Amino acid sequence: MENFVNCEVSVLFLKKHFTIIGLACVLSVPAVDAGAEGFAINEWSAEGVAMGGARMFAENDAANIAYNPASITKVRGEAFKQSAVYISPHGKYTAYDDQGVSIDEGKNVVHAGWAPGNYYVKQLNDKDWIGVGLFSRFGMISEFERDSKVASNAFFSRLNGASLTPTYARKFDNKWSAAVGAEVNYVGLELQKNAFALGGVPTQTKGESWALGWNAAANYAFDAKNEIGLVYRSKVTHTMDADFKAYGVYGIGDIFTKAYGKVTLPDSWAIGYNHKFDDRTRVELNGTYTKWSTYDALNIDIEGLGPQPSPKNWSNGWRYALGVEHKLSDKYTIMGGYAYDESVIPFDGADFIVPTGARRTYSLGFQYHDKKQTLAMTLGFIDIDGLSIKGHTGDTYDTARSHDNYAKVVGISYQRNF
Repeated sequence: MENFVNCEVSVLFLKKHFTIIGLACVLSVPAVDAGAEGFAINEWSAEGVAMGGARMFAENDAANIAYNPASITKVRGEAFKQSAVYISPHGKYTAYDDQGVSIDEGKNVVHAGWAPGNYYVKQLNDKDWIGVGLFSRFGMISEFERDSKVASNAFFSRLNGASLTPTYARKFDNKWSAAVGAEVNYVGLELQKNAFALGGVPTQTKGESWALGWNAAANYAFDAKNEIGLVYRSKVTHTMDADFKAYGVYGIGDIFTKAYGKVTLPDSWAIGYNHKFDDRTRVELNGTYTKWSTYDALNIDIEGLGPQPSPKNWSNGWRYALGVEHKLSDKYTIMGGYAYDESVIPFDGADFIVPTGARRTYSLGFQYHDKKQTLAMTLGFIDIDGLSIKGHTGDTYDTARSHDNYAKVVGISYQRNF
């Protein structure tokens, strides 16, 4: 980022190290499967969490790169922002035999994690803006006891994701603005289970991949109080080379070989509406349609063992969000939000990699802001439905049900304007 010109020395230092530091944060911290249905993440800033993810039209917010790239035209001058959202998921399960009798009960091993976000935006002139974001669009982690019945399906699953999104936006007039950006997407995948085909021994499949995607957005202001926006993010297909390990196979010992698979992260459309009641209060409505049907299978081909098919056949689904923002004074703002995620996982495509259903998010936050900086904090609670899971070949249960699922959320963001 050193190529940006006309910057102060301190700003140059921030930009020089932005990508390295931010990427290290995103890749080193496990994202938690709690933010949105499937394995999507929407917790890109404290303010975004506070408004339930309905944050497409924020004024002077560098995190607009994540929520709505066309709205980086609302950033004045130059801004650098960092955000961290702490998510702590909890849940239980019950496994049944083919007679419907309970044969195992347990809970997930709690893995509290962080969803970091890093953003930089610069206004070039009255018409043009550039920016870059580094945040997680997809990610999850789940773990269960290794000697449980459900461990034949999965006892540890993790998807670390990071998206680097260089963005250009243009304000055509007082009504129209638009943006286009690239996406450099990283995925690190790790799956562990007790493999029935190998005598119930623990196995690990672990790999990583980089792939390219893109995004586009547009805003239209009807008048000073009403605005709509549309954001499209492309699907990203990862072809992954992975390492496969099996420990203590009877008569053989440990097996170390290669595995190959494909993971498709779905494309999505987001549409939003913003209404300002006055200079102090506004409300946002947001709907995001994600094409989870691209996640039709998680097939892995293991050298020496052959294909390991795992059909998913998820359906497409909507996420609805409502956010309210009210300025108490020139320096203090309060925010509140609600979101609902439809369940997209079918009974015969469900597993213990993502063992959760529909979600309802409730959140509150506050913000301090002056001419040079903004500090925000938020608290949220995600009420997560259970999920019925069909056992497949190799599983040591017939059906299972997750229940009593929820997640606690805490977020903090800091923005510096130059």
